[in-house]
Amino acid sequence: MRLAEIHIHPLKSCRSNLVSSALVEAMGLQHDRRWMLVSDREGFLTGRQYPRMVLITASMDASGVTFDAPGMDSLRVEIADLQERQGVTVWQSGEFAAQVGSDEADFWFSDFLGTNCRLVYTGADSTRRTRKDPEVPVSFADGYPVLLIGTASLDELNGRLVQPVSMRHFRPNLVVETSVPFIEDSWQHIRIGDVVFENLKPCSRCLFTTVDPDTATPAADRQPLETLNSYRRTEDGTMFGINLVARSLGRLQLGDVVELV
Repeated sequence: MRLAEIHIHPLKSCRSNLVSSALVEAMGLQHDRRWMLVSDREGFLTGRQYPRMVLITASMDASGVTFDAPGMDSLRVEIADLQERQGVTVWQSGEFAAQVGSDEADFWFSDFLGTNCRLVYTGADSTRRTRKDPEVPVSFADGYPVLLIGTASLDELNGRLVQPVSMRHFRPNLVVETSVPFIEDSWQHIRIGDVVFENLKPCSRCLFTTVDPDTATPAADRQPLETLNSYRRTEDGTMFGINLVARSLGRLQLGDVVELV
């Protein structure tokens, strides 16, 4: 097995960046889900409520990030300019401190989404931790640092669908070439290149999977979630993909060998 795709989402729910390599940090892939939108009324915002978020592109580097969206001028935000902090939450993680972006950024995102919101950032000093391992830091991801899906799992799902979907519907970080559908569910520890990961739990899926990543249009027939519900539903949710934590750090490259440890 080999590593087939690497995806980074600098802003939670934004368009994914397909990259050829990525540095693995304790809280996940470098630059992944370090930015998020929040509002006083709704808490943290995602593509579940605002599908247009998938049209936002974010290019992050060591000093900051550049955002682009249809009909909008580019927005540059420098990490060094983030001074204020506020408490935020992601699902049931409990409140933790995040750095607040600029008024310019807040106006930019509020204009594009049509709702008042603020841009926030979390870095290496984040106090948020995963629920299953309180020693592992996590960014603004739903609950765990890294999401992995095998190619055979998507192939098997698409064989059941009238209209096939792309891997981008499921917003993974890592895609591994596999020949057996859902074989990744059984993995406990794997090594990709020189980096060792532990599988903490399967990933439960929601309506966000029905949003077309290219058009931001939710599927009227609720596909592919309805089909997944028919054969992947458990007491804990409808599962597709696995949540990983890194047990060693390093750099991943496309084509890296994937092996069970």
